[in-house]
Amino acid sequence: MAAGETGQAQIAVRNMSMAYGDFVIQQDLNFEVRRGDIFVIMGGSGCGKSTLLRHLVGLKAPVRGDVFYDGASFWQGSDAERDLMKRHFGVLFQSGALWSSMTLAENIGVPLRQYTQLGEAEIRAVAAWKLALVGLTGFEDYYPGEISGGMKKRVGLARAMAMDPDILFFDEPSAGLDPVSARLLDDLILELRDTLQTTIVMVTHELASIMAIGTNSVFLDTETKTQLATGNPRELRDHCPDDRVREFLWRGVEPASLTGA
Repeated sequence: MAAGETGQAQIAVRNMSMAYGDFVIQQDLNFEVRRGDIFVIMGGSGCGKSTLLRHLVGLKAPVRGDVFYDGASFWQGSDAERDLMKRHFGVLFQSGALWSSMTLAENIGVPLRQYTQLGEAEIRAVAAWKLALVGLTGFEDYYPGEISGGMKKRVGLARAMAMDPDILFFDEPSAGLDPVSARLLDDLILELRDTLQTTIVMVTHELASIMAIGTNSVFLDTETKTQLATGNPRELRDHCPDDRVREFLWRGVEPASLTGA
């Protein structure tokens, strides 16, 4: 993927529907992710947020519609073309998905061994650098069982960045973290976006994260099985014409516009 200017549409979802067999998850999805966005996939439980992420990264094909990366069709291309596109993705899974038998450096080195011709010394140097980016200098030889949950999330993020991806995909990055650790992770995501010029797409239900770092979003609805809105989360909170979206984004608060005051 060629580099582009901030604000340029990098991902476009067009007329996409998702289903498991005859059970429709979401339908008629249409939204864009601009280059440099921190794009939030949000909505209530069971609306299909993680399923949408799986469609975006190539783990499940839509029943209708397509995803375009820099104008190129993802699902209409060949397997080889999709594989090339996926080389530009980094994915942080909800659990971290670290290999317990490998050191942190070895975990980060997995994609480098698979997809590059780097030698072991070079791979270790890259792993050390990625760990430094997430604030874990000196932890190369630790095992996942020896570090905290918040640190595991950061190691998963370091591994997602191993191949210097254009786009990072996060599935509930703050899940299981205490509020302080979650806020530190939000700060780290912002710092990495600004430093590395990486586009970020994240599934989250954490309102604090959505409001703190989200620049663009799509809201999926369980009842209608389609999107109700797309745009900056703060603007949707204050001005979206759909009450369901504003109620979701004003959780725990009672603004006058929702109470009738």
